[in-house]
Amino acid sequence: MTPRRTRLITALLLGAACSAPSWAQQPGAGQRTELLPQKARITDEALYADHSRYQATQDRIQALNDGGRPVRDYHLSKAQCWLDVSFHEYSRNDRSDFPQLALDESVKLIDGMERNVSPMPTDTPLVNDARYLREDLWKRLRVIHGTPGFECAQQAVACGEVELVHAGNEFNQQQWRHAKPYIQMAEDLTNDAEALARQCAVEPAVVPPQQAVLTANVVFDFDKDTQRHIRPESLRAVDDALRRVSEEKRRITGVQLIGHADRLKGPTDQYNQGLSERRAQTVRQYLIGKGIAADIINYEWRGDTEQVQACDGMSGAKLRECLLPNRRVEVKFTTER
Repeated sequence: MTPRRTRLITALLLGAACSAPSWAQQPGAGQRTELLPQKARITDEALYADHSRYQATQDRIQALNDGGRPVRDYHLSKAQCWLDVSFHEYSRNDRSDFPQLALDESVKLIDGMERNVSPMPTDTPLVNDARYLREDLWKRLRVIHGTPGFECAQQAVACGEVELVHAGNEFNQQQWRHAKPYIQMAEDLTNDAEALARQCAVEPAVVPPQQAVLTANVVFDFDKDTQRHIRPESLRAVDDALRRVSEEKRRITGVQLIGHADRLKGPTDQYNQGLSERRAQTVRQYLIGKGIAADIINYEWRGDTEQVQACDGMSGAKLRECLLPNRRVEVKFTTER
C-alpha cells in the first residue's frame, strides 16, 4: 500500500461518508458487505451507497486498531490492503467480480479479528481466478512467515501478497503490460519485508546474524543485451539494493549473476545461450561501474531453460511483451556487517 494510494482512498471514502444517502443500510458483523451489481452503478446515489459500504468497512478496521491491534499486525494490514485494492479497482470501473471478492476477503479477516478467532488464516486466495505470477516473490514472502523477523515485516508481507493477487487479476484482464505496476509494487514490498525482517530486534533464525543476501532482476528489451536496452525500472531495483547495503552499513562480499533469455528461438540452437551470457556480462560491467570489485562478481548463463512466465496462447508483439520477465539477469548480493 503506497502513501499516495492511501491518501486517495481516504479522501474518496471521506467524501462518500459525507454524501451517502440515508437509506444505505450497512451489514453487521458476520454478514456479507455486498456491493451493488455492476449494472446498477450508474447514478450518484448508487455510487454513494457503495462508497458508504467501503467507509463502514474502513471504520471497522479503525475500531480494531483503536482497540489495541497494531497497524503493522499481519491480519489487520491484510484486511486494509484487500480493502484498498478492492476500492482502487472499483474506482477504476472494474466491471469484473474482483472488487466484490477482494472486499469479501477484507471482511472475512475483520470478522475473525472482531471475534478473536485463533489461529487466524494466513492463506492468500487467488480471487477472481487471478493468475499466479512471480513464484519467486511468493516464495520469498512465505520464507519470512517462518522467521522471528516476521514480527517487524508483517505489514509489508501482507500487502505484498495482496498486490501479487491484484497483479494476477490485471494480467487476466489486460496481460502483463497492465499487471506491471502492481508487480513492481509487490517487488518493492517484498524487498521492504526482507529488510525489515533483517533489522528486527529479534534476529531471524534461518539467516546468519551477520550475513544477508539481497536480490534484484535486471530486465532487457527483446533480443537485446546492451545497457541502453535495460528497462530503467529494473536498474532502479539494483540501485535500491546498493543503497540498502550502504544504509545498513554492510559490505558486499560476493555477487552472483545468472543470465536468461525468453523462449523465442534465434537463428541457431545456441543463440539464446549466447544472448543470456552477453546480458550477464553487461550487468557485470554496470556493477563494476558502480564501484563493485570485479574479482567478487561471478556470472553464469542458462539461455532459455528457466522461464518464469509462459504466456501460452499468445503471439506477435503481445507475446514478446508478455515474455519480458524471462529476459532477465538475476542479481544476488551476498553482504555482511
